[in-house]
Order: sequence, then structure tokens, then C-alpha cells
Amino acid sequence: MPLIKAEKPFIFKTQLSLVETTGLKARDLAELSRYLKEVSESAVYYHTHHFLQQHQYLTPEPPNDFAYWVTQVLQEEIIGERLAAIDTVRFSTLSSLRDAIAGTIERYLQEKPALRTAPDGEEFYFMKCVLFNLPTSYKAHDLKEFLECLEKVSIGSLYNHVFEARLRPPLGISDFSNWLSASIQEKRLASKIDKFDPYTQTMEGLRNKIMSLVKDRLEEVTDAEA
Repeated sequence: MPLIKAEKPFIFKTQLSLVETTGLKARDLAELSRYLKEVSESAVYYHTHHFLQQHQYLTPEPPNDFAYWVTQVLQEEIIGERLAAIDTVRFSTLSSLRDAIAGTIERYLQEKPALRTAPDGEEFYFMKCVLFNLPTSYKAHDLKEFLECLEKVSIGSLYNHVFEARLRPPLGISDFSNWLSASIQEKRLASKIDKFDPYTQTMEGLRNKIMSLVKDRLEEVTDAEA
């Protein structure tokens, strides 16, 4: 079947963030859990998704900011491993992700009530992240144009459409998969892309994997038309 041209193009957008302090800081696990339940979802985002974006070199198992602080500062390796093992990508809302992190800490505190305190100056400072989505000059009407744009867009754009998109309706789906399926009827390709676990590889590695799938699909179309 020939390539379908979308009525509305996919417009690649990039993401800018403004980081602000919340004024809250935790000295131990109990305070970490208590403040985690009080801060806004933008703070949860900052210490999970945003942290991951800024620390891609920690792949293939990048922890969230909470796991990093608990392990490196408090030296609580057991709970640190449990927090690092939380599969961020499977949570479609920040509130459910918050509950999972706080619940993990609370269960550990029931096992081990004795608390280690962070040294002065190494407390956990809660920050929050205000996001801005800005359109780029890249837009695609069909699969071929999509591939050309995908090769050129920034890491920020890729992150926005793969990671951040999962927290927007339709929940749990990347912008790429949503457009490919709904606008140009590439449902099988969209399904393959959504099966990737983006948290187990670098952003460039993820870009290359998606591009490889798109190239394979274009070759299928070319062969069918020959």
C-alpha cells in the first residue's frame, strides 16, 4: 500500500524548562517521604523524568533523583536499589509515580525505623520544573518526511515526544506512535515503537532504533510497489 499523506502534519516540538526551588529540604528518609507527598507534581517530574533527561550517561539503568540521593548521601543501599528499580515508564500519571515512590520508602521505614541523617549541606532539596513546549521548523506529512525530520531534530524534541508525551492524553503513548497510528494508518509501526523501553538506552540510541524501524517500513512499501 502506498504512503498515506496526513491531513495535518506532525509538528516536531522541543521542550524548555525553568527550574525553581520549593524551599523544602529533607534530612532523612522520613522527611523525604513526607515532603514528597506535599510537593506539586512539577517537583515529582523534576526529580524523576527531568533527572533522567539530564543524566543519560547513567544508562542502561538510570535511577531517579531520590534513589541517587538515598544511595550516595544516606548510604542506604537497600532502599536505594528499590527506588532505582521503580519502572518510571509504566506510570501514566505523576501522582501514581509519586505514590509508588512514597510507598516504597514507607514500607522500608517499617522494616528499619532507625534513620540515617544527611551531613550538613547534603540534604535533599526539592526542586520543581516548569515546562514550555515550542514548535520547531520540522514537520512531516508522511513517513518519508517523518524519517527525514527525525534524523535532524534535537534531543530535547525527541525527549518531549517520547517521554513527556506519555504523561499527556492519550496516556502512556508517545506522540510519534499516536500520530503514526491515527494520521497515516501505520498502526503496526506505532505498536513496535511503543514497545521500546526508552529508559534502557541513550536518547541517540533510541533515535537510531526508531529510525531503523521507519526505514524497514519504507523498504516494505517500496518493495510492494515494485
